[in-house]
Amino acid sequence: MIRLTKPRSVRGTLLALLLPSGITLMALAWFVHGLLLDRMSRGFVEGRLHDEVAFLELQVRQSDGRLDTLQTGDYFQDVFHHAFALHSPTLTSISPESWRPLLAPLLDSDHQGSIRVQDADITDTPSDILAYRRSFIVNDTPIVIIVAEDMAALRASQAELHAWTAIVSLLLILLLVGVIWIGITLSMRPVESLQSALKKLQDGTISRINVRAPEEFQPLVQQLNQLLDSLDQRLERSRDALANLSHSVKTPIAAVRQILEDSSRPLDKTLREEMALRLGDIDSQLEAEMRRSRFAGPQVGKSALPVKQARDLLWMLGRLYPDKSFELSTELADDHRWPVEQHDLNEILGNLLDNAGKWSARCVELQLTSRDNGATITVADDGPGVPIDQLSSLGTRGVRLDEQTPGHGLGLAIVREIAERYGGCLEFSNGRNGGLKAQVYFPKPDSGSAN
Repeated sequence: MIRLTKPRSVRGTLLALLLPSGITLMALAWFVHGLLLDRMSRGFVEGRLHDEVAFLELQVRQSDGRLDTLQTGDYFQDVFHHAFALHSPTLTSISPESWRPLLAPLLDSDHQGSIRVQDADITDTPSDILAYRRSFIVNDTPIVIIVAEDMAALRASQAELHAWTAIVSLLLILLLVGVIWIGITLSMRPVESLQSALKKLQDGTISRINVRAPEEFQPLVQQLNQLLDSLDQRLERSRDALANLSHSVKTPIAAVRQILEDSSRPLDKTLREEMALRLGDIDSQLEAEMRRSRFAGPQVGKSALPVKQARDLLWMLGRLYPDKSFELSTELADDHRWPVEQHDLNEILGNLLDNAGKWSARCVELQLTSRDNGATITVADDGPGVPIDQLSSLGTRGVRLDEQTPGHGLGLAIVREIAERYGGCLEFSNGRNGGLKAQVYFPKPDSGSAN
């Protein structure tokens, strides 16, 4: 079962993607900050303890191992703010004295270097300390030195710093939300401008969309304006066609009406022929305008299969001209499409092939090509050809061509008009076989003129 959901807005989609990502990154940064802070603080404390142990060792060696000559008591604690323990076979000095239950077991340990004691449950002693122990011999006397620091106070400062980091992270997240919201709002302004322009277009205030849109929206604006140009041209052609039709049939209708209203004249053979002639004129005008409306220009969203249509027409013309050969040359696939209406493409191919079939001696060649800049239809025959000075008169707009017109030209005016409505052109030249070669070029919709 397909579940239909309401499309999410662009603003909601961006917030749904960016906000959780920002929160995740901030949380990860806060977690890494805690690990690094703990590691750095421990390294800093170990460095200080190591230096103080080295200082005490120097003092002991200078006194030849006689601990009783050293200034102990609270001296080292007041100077270095650390607890310490000095031990020899004859003397053990621990400061402060309250730390003795915590440091005395470390004197008997064999461990060298830093020692971490946590969760100690001894009255008047810290529960978490970091100590540095070193043992050495001076004048055959074993000496043990331990310097320790209460980590609780450091952890409290560290936790306070970590908490402030969390607060700053939350503020940054809020700032990130604001920046994202402002960025999305600014980015959506062109869409709002485009929406406003479409509303004005609908109300008739403007005739084209003139919006300073970003690069991503420029193709959309151009396509909309091209669509409006096409609709305006179609409307203009329809109005012109109606005006021409009205003007053309006005006189024949008036003549027929005059004959019918004249009761003093009988409808003899001459009048009947005159009425039939006038009605024929009306029918011709209607047929011409209907035919012209059939190739009124490209319709948006329509396309044709040139290879399939060409093969169908070649088969039909092969039956119409059985003594002549019609050949197709193309590299296009059968499912390749051109942005041309199917009827318009049939008009072009049919007129060009029929014209070539009438005048060819044995062979008609049709070539379909498609390049990056557009598509080309080439029809060449091996007939008598056309003098060079008469090529420019072929397919002249406004010239009515029919079966009785001598020379090349049947339907070529229609072909030229269709090509021009698509922004293309129709060109004539003499082919390699001596006959006429006609080429119709269609530019790509985005590279050609809008219709």
